[in-house]
Amino acid sequence: MAASARTDIRNIAIIAHVDHGKTTLVDHMLQQAGMYRENQQVVDRVMDSNDLEREKGITIMAKNAAVRWGDVKINIVDTPGHSDFGGEVERVLSTVDGVLLLVDAAEGPLPQTRFVLRKAFEMGLAPIVVINKIDRADARPAEVLDEIMELFIALGASYEQLDFPIVYGIGKRGIAKRTLDDPSERLDPLFDTILRHVPPPTVDADASFAMVISALDWSDYVGRIAIGRIAEGTVNVGDTVALIKPDGERELSRITKMYSFEGIARPEIQTASAGEIIALSGFENVFIGETIAHQSRTEPLSYVNIDEPTIAMFFMVNTSPLAGREGKFVTTPKIRERLYRELRTNVSMRVEDTDSPDVFKVSARGELQLAILIETMRREGYEFAVSRPEVLFRRDDAGSLLEPIEHVTVDVPEAHVGTVIENLGRRKGEMTAMAPGLDAVRTEFLVPARGLIGFRTEFLTATRGEGVMHHTFDSYQAFKGPISGRMRGALVSMETGPATAYALEMVQERGVLFVSPGTQVYEGMIVGENAREDDLTVNACRTKHLTNMRSSGSDGLVRLETPRQMSLEQCIEFLEDDELLEVTPQNVRLRKKILDSTMRQRAKKREAATT
Repeated sequence: MAASARTDIRNIAIIAHVDHGKTTLVDHMLQQAGMYRENQQVVDRVMDSNDLEREKGITIMAKNAAVRWGDVKINIVDTPGHSDFGGEVERVLSTVDGVLLLVDAAEGPLPQTRFVLRKAFEMGLAPIVVINKIDRADARPAEVLDEIMELFIALGASYEQLDFPIVYGIGKRGIAKRTLDDPSERLDPLFDTILRHVPPPTVDADASFAMVISALDWSDYVGRIAIGRIAEGTVNVGDTVALIKPDGERELSRITKMYSFEGIARPEIQTASAGEIIALSGFENVFIGETIAHQSRTEPLSYVNIDEPTIAMFFMVNTSPLAGREGKFVTTPKIRERLYRELRTNVSMRVEDTDSPDVFKVSARGELQLAILIETMRREGYEFAVSRPEVLFRRDDAGSLLEPIEHVTVDVPEAHVGTVIENLGRRKGEMTAMAPGLDAVRTEFLVPARGLIGFRTEFLTATRGEGVMHHTFDSYQAFKGPISGRMRGALVSMETGPATAYALEMVQERGVLFVSPGTQVYEGMIVGENAREDDLTVNACRTKHLTNMRSSGSDGLVRLETPRQMSLEQCIEFLEDDELLEVTPQNVRLRKKILDSTMRQRAKKREAATT
């Protein structure tokens, strides 16, 4: 039988830059489509189901939901807005026929918008543009629409894709309008636009069953759950199917449970056919990108290529004097098993064993993706140490060294533009565009990924917290030469024991403290940032000797500055090549790789002699 269109289904992904209002819009789509009871208690940003997602206010994992509008079921995929989680976006775009591009009416299209759009256009998906937050005081919808059109042309959109429908929205109030003057108070114009402009899936229901796995989930009751869109045919619970690996290896298994999506719930179903997004259980060793098909099939379906990682960190067993006191899982086998388990659901990450049995190289798209993994493991009870992030170089056909280059967009007040240009220039950045705005100047740069490691804190300090910076991978280019690291050295403890107020009062004259009195420190642990370039060894445990002489005046009064509270991301940015970050469920501590100060000096001299 020839292929036909399933008019009762639409599959769409919502894509946008981080914090442009995707998840909030999905909340209102679910509510207005009647997916909740009238008295049902629903949390805000219901799609952000992960604790870290709620805390940071960003989407990390792509998630499925579905609404019914009239007789049509609309499968919605909420995708991450940060370029570090671009692998999530790439794998879910293969399950949809159209994309809802959300753009902030004030900020306009930012780097992640460009990154995701390029992927969507390559796959021939139909775009619908939603200009969101038109109620902002600084909204400029007409200029933003022009910027979107320019971006579409720059990314090589086809004539059909350039003829995109436009919807104006206020996501947090659940309002969509066809024009700025439209009196609409609901999302009806958006739903109608989706039904009219997103093509229904073209299917061949009589062909033998086949689907590619685009996501994985886990249930304590049924084990691993494979999620994907049925490409061809029909499948029933109890069918024996083949799991086909990318290399052609086959493994037969029986489908024990099948689920569809209704709202954010996952009801059980008995049968499903081509065009639907479903979840299946009954497979032990199943991975993203593999094909589940009728047992008569021998060849896997094609799957979208995921871009390679550009940055790496080394994870290792914690060897500090305080090791093993706070963590539940501290040994090499436990850490190794957890890192390789991450690969089951995270397609854009790589884990490799190294020459040392207790050190593992973890490669990812960016610092944030690695920081999320570290924070997740820490909350699960793991204790380990990590090294400074390093970029992954390549060589071209001629043998020349290539490095990843990031496209950076910076919005800063005019007074700080010169400082930002100077700082990025020192990190081998090249300015490609500058456009003044109402209250800020937007500048665009191409900067080596090496130059952005540790730059965010320096950037926020230079702009007094008023600057906004976004970046995404651009390309591999010729190696740009050496880049200077941190401008200030570290204050390193020379003793082991509890830090004392008496000692810290003298240490704080040398720089900024990271620890408070009573904190347990050890030799080689970093207790602060030096005011000068070089590292300085200090005694943070010194106590005041008792005498039988009575002191007069305010001799016993100690005045300490409040120590700098460093987040996990700030600690990772602070790291230099000779330092490690000790991560436990209760603390993160900065330390030197070589704890003994004498051995550290010798190693430094040897390195200087060889270079």
